[in-house]
Amino acid sequence: MQNGFVESFNGRMRDELLNETMFRSMAHARDLIRAWADDYNEERPHSALGYQTPKAFAERLFTMGRQQRCAR
Repeated sequence: MQNGFVESFNGRMRDELLNETMFRSMAHARDLIRAWADDYNEERPHSALGYQTPKAFAERLFTMGRQQRCAR
């Protein structure tokens, strides 16, 4: 199923950024891609993650793992 997630990400990035943007330079492309990826990972809720952001989901997993290690 991992390939499905990658294909979804690639399609979304192409539709929302790459097809809509004329990059002036490599530095400009890097800046815009970094900003888009930050928004995608830190601001947007994802249905596959229970409408959490990937950042919040990862933090929750980290906290759960930490609690399990401490409970041992």
